[in-house]
Amino acid sequence: MMNTTTQYLGLTLKNPIIVGSSRITGDYEKIMECIECGAGAVVLKSLFEEQIISDIEEKLADNHMYFWYPEAMETVKSISKDHGKNEYIRLLTKVKANSPVPVIASINCMTTHEWPVFASELEKAGADAIELNISVFPFDETITSLDIEDTYINVINEVKKHVTIPVCAKIGSFFTNVNGIVSRLDAAGVDGIVLFNRFFMPDININDGTIIYNNYLSDPSEMTQSLRWIGLLSPKVKCDLIASTGIHDFDAVVKQIMAGAAAVQISSVLYKKGIPYLKTMLSEMEEWMKKNHKPSLDTFRGKILAGKAQNAAFERVQFMKRTTGI
Repeated sequence: MMNTTTQYLGLTLKNPIIVGSSRITGDYEKIMECIECGAGAVVLKSLFEEQIISDIEEKLADNHMYFWYPEAMETVKSISKDHGKNEYIRLLTKVKANSPVPVIASINCMTTHEWPVFASELEKAGADAIELNISVFPFDETITSLDIEDTYINVINEVKKHVTIPVCAKIGSFFTNVNGIVSRLDAAGVDGIVLFNRFFMPDININDGTIIYNNYLSDPSEMTQSLRWIGLLSPKVKCDLIASTGIHDFDAVVKQIMAGAAAVQISSVLYKKGIPYLKTMLSEMEEWMKKNHKPSLDTFRGKILAGKAQNAAFERVQFMKRTTGI
């Protein structure tokens, strides 16, 4: 029997495959199916700050009487927002009461105005850790790269003031210097960093001019982006690094562990192949470990970067043509 346990955010996971935040982890029955199929941990579907606010304001805009009663508008906003929070806490409490694996709450936030306090409510409800799905995009040309990085650091600092459970940050790859922001997050005391968030990728239907929203599942080729950065960053930081996006089979799991990842997050593959495919990934990973005489994950974690040649391969930016071929 191979030892597939791993440590992530100070939590002991029976295996490194975590079901990431998605519609699947917003449904109690599907969450329990993921756990039954062997998930090492689950991240609940993110509660979106901007989604809650926009939904409330859209409803209020349909009722003109609130224009004349601003005090009532603020009251309705407060009640509506609390309702969203309470629904999330109810799901968390129910899952936690029946889950033998760690349950990680997820907050999608862009500011430090209200969510840090809500994080403490998630801790009280039993969350084993909190994943901050931070999304700050430079739609305003006056915002500098440093301003954006500072927002990430401020969010982490504010949340950690309100909780004692582990906090991780899920970030995108669109930074001027990924190395720099990861180092700053590590120095700020974050317990883990998820590389990378996969943002909405709009497309256009050229026949009717409408925006297409069906490009929401990752492709296996996307795995290599996080693979590179985990390979480069894992020897440099104290916090755990976890790979996300493009993890579609056991090969990708093994590769990410080899590069230094503590664990991986999956979601798209479960939509494409079904939740029971978790069992296949786990059994194939164990079979590979047995075949290659790797009794535990630590026997091959980070080993790919044992030499300078491997490091150089991860650092190379452009493909270098060889005289012998392409």
